[in-house]
Amino acid sequence: MELKGKVALITGASSGIGEGVAKSLAAKGVKVGLAARGIEKLRTIEQEIKQNGGDAFSVKMDVADKASVHTGIQELLEHYNGVDILINNAGIMPASDIDSFKIDEWDSMVNVNINGVLNVTAAVLPQMIEKRSGHIINLSSIAGRKLFKGLAVYCASKHFVAAFSDIMRMEIGKKHNIRVTSIQPGAVETNLYDQISDKTYKQGMEDLRDQMTFLTPTDIANSMIYALESPDYLDVSELFILPTDQEW
Repeated sequence: MELKGKVALITGASSGIGEGVAKSLAAKGVKVGLAARGIEKLRTIEQEIKQNGGDAFSVKMDVADKASVHTGIQELLEHYNGVDILINNAGIMPASDIDSFKIDEWDSMVNVNINGVLNVTAAVLPQMIEKRSGHIINLSSIAGRKLFKGLAVYCASKHFVAAFSDIMRMEIGKKHNIRVTSIQPGAVETNLYDQISDKTYKQGMEDLRDQMTFLTPTDIANSMIYALESPDYLDVSELFILPTDQEW
């Protein structure tokens, strides 16, 4: 895909991987739709992109809320008249043992990490099907391939993303000329660990920073750009990206 002039919607764009991807794609000439619950942070990123010569538009969106997704997508479509690239990036990662029964955290992970992907995909995909082109990138994780104590629901949600991505590729790739890619990063320097309420697991995650050089959001963005810029006949179905020092 030739990226210049294309329109991308990035969920969870107010920080971390989403912010890094938005800035990297904007630098390639992509018009970036920034979506997240925190509209003020989005507008700050939007202004930074515009000051650097890029094109960006912010929409307030809670991916777990179908009505919010619908409203945000409509705003974006009215502004840009289409979406060529969807990056389902929004996600949360509270960590705790199952027998601590942090059920509200379980519900939040299911709502954001699973339902969020479904809600946004369902809202964007019809117009991709209509024009017979598009590329959907879903953010899974190393936790979508491997299992870790304390991350039972998170691992389950990311296994879902990996499975859903590949079946979507099977069903809509050839039929509708839409490519699908699952990105599965290892340790990345983001604010994901800030969401962990369990002190033991939070400290364990923070200690990882002393054990390896984390990937950056730009590293993840570069992997997406590789998949997006690949020839139209080539679908990068899955990318598994780890720090060199990450042995597990």
